Amino acid sequence: MPGCGLLCQYETNKLVRIQSLRLGSLKWTLNASILLFICFMLLWNRNYQQFDLLVSSVTTKVKGVARTHLPGVGDVVWDVVDYSGPSQEKNSFFVATNVIVTKNQKQGRCPEVLALHHRHRHHRHRRDDGEDCFLSSGIKTGSCLKFDVLRKTCEVSAWCPVETRTSPPRPALLAAAENFTVLIKNNIRFPAFRFIRRNILPDMNDGYLRSCRRDQDPLCPIFRLGDVVREAGEKFSEMAVEGGVIGILIEWDCNLDRFMQRCLPRYSFRRLDEKESNRTLYPGLNFRFAKYSSVNAVEQRTLYKAFGIRFDVLVFGQAGKFSFIQLVVYVGSTLSYFALTTVMIDWLIGTSCYSAEVGQIYSEKKVESVADKQKCILCVSYVDERRIRLVKRSQKKSLQLVKPTSFQPHKEDGGHLRAAVLLLQPGVAVDPGAPDREPAPNPPPAAWCQCGCCAASSLPQRSCCCRLGAGACVSSSPPFERLVLRRPLLEAVLCTGTLCRRRPRAEARPPPPPCAAAPTVSTSAGGSGSRRRRPPCHPSCCGSRVRYEYPSPDGRYGGFRPARMASMQACANGEL
Repeated sequence: MPGCGLLCQYETNKLVRIQSLRLGSLKWTLNASILLFICFMLLWNRNYQQFDLLVSSVTTKVKGVARTHLPGVGDVVWDVVDYSGPSQEKNSFFVATNVIVTKNQKQGRCPEVLALHHRHRHHRHRRDDGEDCFLSSGIKTGSCLKFDVLRKTCEVSAWCPVETRTSPPRPALLAAAENFTVLIKNNIRFPAFRFIRRNILPDMNDGYLRSCRRDQDPLCPIFRLGDVVREAGEKFSEMAVEGGVIGILIEWDCNLDRFMQRCLPRYSFRRLDEKESNRTLYPGLNFRFAKYSSVNAVEQRTLYKAFGIRFDVLVFGQAGKFSFIQLVVYVGSTLSYFALTTVMIDWLIGTSCYSAEVGQIYSEKKVESVADKQKCILCVSYVDERRIRLVKRSQKKSLQLVKPTSFQPHKEDGGHLRAAVLLLQPGVAVDPGAPDREPAPNPPPAAWCQCGCCAASSLPQRSCCCRLGAGACVSSSPPFERLVLRRPLLEAVLCTGTLCRRRPRAEARPPPPPCAAAPTVSTSAGGSGSRRRRPPCHPSCCGSRVRYEYPSPDGRYGGFRPARMASMQACANGEL
């Protein structure tokens, strides 16, 4: 359609179809495997759903009572107020499992403890008399006191006596905390779906919570601390000595589709801190607190250094619901997987695992090599030479003078033979009504011309003669006039050679140029073996003769266009 341009064009890739039972079976097997994989991943990962992350809140309630015997203190009963300690961070709780007690501390002056520097790196001050002072428990007064028979230490103003023991007792004093329980209440919400759920399910009543156990029901929200530590891969009696951090993980993986709705918590446990004491500077977990009293109007306190386990409740998860957009996106992203079939089969054909002959034919059909102008190869033939020359196009030197790179044998063209036979048939007219023309004028011959009828040309690829050596011009010979310049004969050649034999049900192709019987020069983009060729470039003398016989009013010349096309019936009846 003229004037339509790029808007009215559609381009598609070139395909090569191979008739092979093995390749066809392999193709459908690979496609079926890819399709099964895509469907499996679609259902397994629920890629057809839209997902939303949860918003969570956690509350805990610890229960348990234990009795311990503290050195220098006696029997002490510990309840949740004593062993829970202060709230350290959100969504966590602490349970004391071991303790160091320093009794009856009062405000005063006392010697600093030297043993502290073996476990803690505090600031050290050297006195003038050479004694070391470690500032950890109070403020230095400047005096020096005897610590024992051989050593001296600094005097400090602090709560006296200072804490002397630094390593926790073994076994842990509050080992009974293993049997304490904790109730975890977790509320979640998915804002995108307006969905709310809690880990205490609607069918869990008060009687159920009093008797449920995790070994019988994995959804039970009440946990025994010893079971939590054990499922984390640790031993409670060992971890209780210095303490540590245990993570309680609650995972929500919810499917909110109507026919597959499922939204239940899943609990797991792991240790979060470094459990190897010899690899850390401050192993375990501990903190200090004091209980104050007044004796004879003097304030005093009992200092407790508590070791214990902190339990962090970590909640994460997502909910999914069907979304048509997500399904389309997933299907579109997986269509590229089917290209693996083409890659696999192309690789198989190109290797020695398949027929080498089929691979070569497949490569020739599918791949076309295109070279730039510098590598363009021209095929040149002359009337006085029975072979074809392969030459490289030159932008400066005449085509007649370019040396060939190689030669190929000349093949006979059946079209010329059919034209000769038609010439002898009585039904072929020789256009008797055509007016007689004067002989074509001979322009001054070019320097490279061998026949004396070639005019000089500004294009190097057009600077070519019909002959390789000196002789008569082919355009002045009677066969050239009768086979090339007569319109009825060209129409007969077109019908016999193309229309009636090759394309009986299609429209006629454009006819060959008028000088089809003359020597030609054709270009090949990929060398001598290329199947795709450009229109032929005729010798200068032949082109001049054709233009003289068929002049153009506007001065533009193209391929031969007959005034009428031979009909199918005329071709079949042999009327031409």
